[in-house]
Amino acid sequence: MSGPTLVTMTEQLRQLRSGETSAEALMSRAIRRAEDLGHLNAFLCLEPEKALEQARSVDLARGRGTTVPALAGLPVAVKDNVDIAGWITSGATPALAQMRARQTGPVAQRLLDAGAIVLGKTNLHELAFGVTNTNFAPIPMTRNPHDPGRITGGSSGGTAAAIAAGIVGAGLGTDTSGSIRIPAALCGIAGLRPSVGTGGAGRRYPTAGVLPISHTNDTVGPMAASVADLALLDAVVTGADPVTAAPLKGMRLGLPACFWVDIDDEVARLCRAACESLTRAGAELVPVSLPGLREAWRQVSAPVVLNEPREDIPAWLAAHGRADITLSAIVDQIANPDVRAAFGVVMSESTAGSYRPAMETHRPALCRIYAAAFREQGLAALIFPTVPVPAPQAQPADAFGRVSVNGRDHAVFETLIRNTDPGANAGLPGLSLPVGFTRDGLPVGLELDGQVGSDRDLLSLGMTIELILADVRHPGALSR
Repeated sequence: MSGPTLVTMTEQLRQLRSGETSAEALMSRAIRRAEDLGHLNAFLCLEPEKALEQARSVDLARGRGTTVPALAGLPVAVKDNVDIAGWITSGATPALAQMRARQTGPVAQRLLDAGAIVLGKTNLHELAFGVTNTNFAPIPMTRNPHDPGRITGGSSGGTAAAIAAGIVGAGLGTDTSGSIRIPAALCGIAGLRPSVGTGGAGRRYPTAGVLPISHTNDTVGPMAASVADLALLDAVVTGADPVTAAPLKGMRLGLPACFWVDIDDEVARLCRAACESLTRAGAELVPVSLPGLREAWRQVSAPVVLNEPREDIPAWLAAHGRADITLSAIVDQIANPDVRAAFGVVMSESTAGSYRPAMETHRPALCRIYAAAFREQGLAALIFPTVPVPAPQAQPADAFGRVSVNGRDHAVFETLIRNTDPGANAGLPGLSLPVGFTRDGLPVGLELDGQVGSDRDLLSLGMTIELILADVRHPGALSR
């Protein structure tokens, strides 16, 4: 199976700056490709005429010799839970189908200020409350460009599909439990969950202007064809200089045993081969024990995401001046059975008693477990398979479905979030990058988790790993 052809945003920007192509031509190609690949359901809303008009303006400015911003003319995709003024922010849920944003969220605004042009808003698992992007009518399910019968992962599956299919070179997703990193891994692209920390100084990206799930865990993050592209996007968002690839010799990377068990054989083969390549390049890979991590994580994860929506979603509605829409009204119209079931628990407040212990006792314990491992082992990052399995077949029951891992039956939801959610609940930055393809042609991702605030070091490390593993990419999968 031949994978989709990716073009990095770095290459697109080079072509724009050199005059090899125009912003109008680049956008026209993106529009045609989006239309030709409409069966993937990557987008919920496209604005082709608006995008072309903005592209022509960039070309006119360049033609006059005007200095243009860093991303001028670059087509991007934005997940449809991120506010852009004048656009609908539907959250892929029926009750918000006409919810037009008053202002642009700050992360998206920084891309726009840098000259990026939004082609469209992308599909997501309804209300970003799932990990497959298997939606139900009236919202279509997003299909994996490598095999349309398989899921993209979620909830940022639309942005991942748009990039993996070569429609755009980059875009924005959001990540609460793995919603950037899971679809990045299953679609064969790169994705960064920036540091969140405890929500204060440790938070790398501002969180305003996003339909929320959890103020504790939510963050916007970049998705792109390469880690080098992520580094450029991160620099635009933060105002810092882009990082460069870091020397690997002597760098200590931790192999957390609990993240390497019950892994699909093909995923394990590719991720272990990647680790062997890093060892040959001079990295020191060391086994790491994270005693008590799984237990602490389970005491944090569900109590956070099943309690915070009760306050966070009404606050977002109020900020939009929509007192006419209530959380109950949104829940009453939820289409996805799995999302409806989860919000049934949210609205019942049956887990309310577990929230305070989660925040005051178990989350600090989880953070201490990670901090001790980094400190005692002198680690630059933890390294492990992003998702234990390649993209599963799409199932109408979605999160209630099952997936086989080497002949053993597991729940889809728990399997997909198993490696991404613990670090998210500890506020860590996480980077997923592609490391190759299974014998069936499905992408596999490798994740790096760093300490809070180590985002630039993580991106620098990821760029180095990307260069080392360049020869394992699927033929034709990435064009620089």
